Amino acid sequence: MEQRPEVERLESLWGGDFGDRYTDRNATDFAYRREFWERIQRDYPFESALEVGCNLGGNLRWLRGRLFGVDVNLHALTRLRADLPHVNGVQSPARELPFRDRYFDLVYSAGVLIHQPDATLPLVMAEMVRCSARWVLMAEYSADEHTEVPYRGESGALIKRPYGRLFAELFPDWDLRGDGFLGRETGWDDVTWWAFERG
Repeated sequence: MEQRPEVERLESLWGGDFGDRYTDRNATDFAYRREFWERIQRDYPFESALEVGCNLGGNLRWLRGRLFGVDVNLHALTRLRADLPHVNGVQSPARELPFRDRYFDLVYSAGVLIHQPDATLPLVMAEMVRCSARWVLMAEYSADEHTEVPYRGESGALIKRPYGRLFAELFPDWDLRGDGFLGRETGWDDVTWWAFERG
């Protein structure tokens, strides 16, 4: 892969001290997310879910069922396992998920696709699709065009894109079932979400 060094650099970045500091800096109970995830579980019913890039489990803590989370950062997973022992935390890059095809009802990301380089974004989305039996949900910083945002002195570490449109172009047999915006007044950070259903 032509951009392999960049892929490995970013995975090392988020899996190392930089990612550890991110985890500690953002440690909170994420109570403001409860309402959103309860609505998602009601409107898009599922009994099993995988979060791609779960970090401390700020989203998973509000879900019910058979729950898994993957992350490249071992420090975050250690804290996840201690705080949420009912969640299965697995260390893995998002581009190579260690699960069978259609193993989960829902596969989702929240603030993780923004950290993927161009080379791996389609691979990550394809892995999410492969592992989902029914739903894929993304909640990400969005922009109409590829827009890199400076992030703590690191290049390529945060990229806004039209994630819903990109997903629909890559997987035209998946149907958009819902979308919305989560603004700062709700405790989120101006995040756009999309829910797709397998056609």
